[in-house]
Amino acid sequence: MDTPLQHDVYTVTGLNQEVRQILEQAYPLIWVEGELSNLARPRSGHVYFTLKDSESQVRCALFRNRALRLRFTPDNGERVRLRARIGLYAPRGEYQLIAEHMEPAGDGALQQAFEVLKAKLGAEGLFDPTIKQAIPAMPRRIGVVTSPTGAAIRDVLSVLARRFPALPVLIYPVRVQGDGAAAEIAAAIDRAEARREVDVLVVTRGGGSLEDLQAFNDEAVARAIHRAHLPIVSAVGHEVDISIADLAADQRAATPSAAAELLSPDGMAIRRELQARTERLNQSLTRQLMHHRGYLDRLARRLASQHPGRQLRERAQRLDELEQRLVHAGQARLAARRQHLEGLTRRLRAVSPAHQLRALAAQQSALTNRLQIAMRSDLGRRQARLQENARALEAVSPLATLQRGYAIVRDDENGRILRTASEVKTGDRVHARLGQGELTARVETVNPPSET
Repeated sequence: MDTPLQHDVYTVTGLNQEVRQILEQAYPLIWVEGELSNLARPRSGHVYFTLKDSESQVRCALFRNRALRLRFTPDNGERVRLRARIGLYAPRGEYQLIAEHMEPAGDGALQQAFEVLKAKLGAEGLFDPTIKQAIPAMPRRIGVVTSPTGAAIRDVLSVLARRFPALPVLIYPVRVQGDGAAAEIAAAIDRAEARREVDVLVVTRGGGSLEDLQAFNDEAVARAIHRAHLPIVSAVGHEVDISIADLAADQRAATPSAAAELLSPDGMAIRRELQARTERLNQSLTRQLMHHRGYLDRLARRLASQHPGRQLRERAQRLDELEQRLVHAGQARLAARRQHLEGLTRRLRAVSPAHQLRALAAQQSALTNRLQIAMRSDLGRRQARLQENARALEAVSPLATLQRGYAIVRDDENGRILRTASEVKTGDRVHARLGQGELTARVETVNPPSET
């Protein structure tokens, strides 16, 4: 019987380390498929589980840095496929799989089908960038093809409410996964295209596994997007997810929220632009107002210098001057005749006998009376003519015409005196001077003179 002294003796730790090296060297990365059980997620972020089939099981570990890269949430009973290294957990002497990658077991076939369909549709030109339509910068209404109860529509509505709440949204409700979902999505796209009730269409759903996104990797959906004339934005899954719908759409958004950001104008930016334009408009209006105010001031000065009232006052003053000159002329002539008469009287007294003096006195008295009568008659005629001229001047005075109920009407815009109704149009403002006061009015009806 051999004794320990005749052979090498392993410690348990040494044996486990040697076995681990042998396993790691003998088996590179391998793919293993099985069902999850005993799933544990401690606070460290690592994931521990058992992978089993109908006859066997093996313990597995997925460390935190790899677990963060998972595109789905694993659960007990789910069939998965692992890419893993074989290792040995030395403290318990158990071999285990150290997972580098995990995916649902069906994803491999789905990924292969995805690549085949992508190549087929790409060869037909469905993904050609030159046929893609521009997305409207300011849509009047957005259509959304998605589940009405999913997270995607909540994200879209939340972003729109924050950026531009006035933008209406029309939802085309569909299932986004499961049997028949692809047919519903394609039909909803065709329905939106036929109704033409939106300016742009968003085809979207939240994240999930490749199997969850399968409805958006369907040929019918891709062809519905391709034949639509509506601009279509596809926002399927997370940023790393690329679907057939994304490739066929006119534009891809990384997430539903990103699609809403893309399609909605920035309300705050628009408000700032409106404020800036309002300020520029106010400045322009102020400049125009000042210009027109100066023009009106010049017109007012011209009107003041040519006003009918001023001309009437000047003519009345001239009439007073003429009246005074007439009175002075009459008085001067009367004084001259009196002086002449007195001279004759003196001559008569010097050469006439007394009896002739009385005759001459009587004649003087008669002549004086005649002269006075003639002067009064002449003065009366001149006063009558003066009054007649005054009445004629008063008759043609614009102010007298205004007192009889007439008015001087001017165009409020250019100050021109209106003589015919055809010089204005409905809605124009006019300025009227009355016998007492002034007023401004707006033209309601224009009745041009009838042709005769």
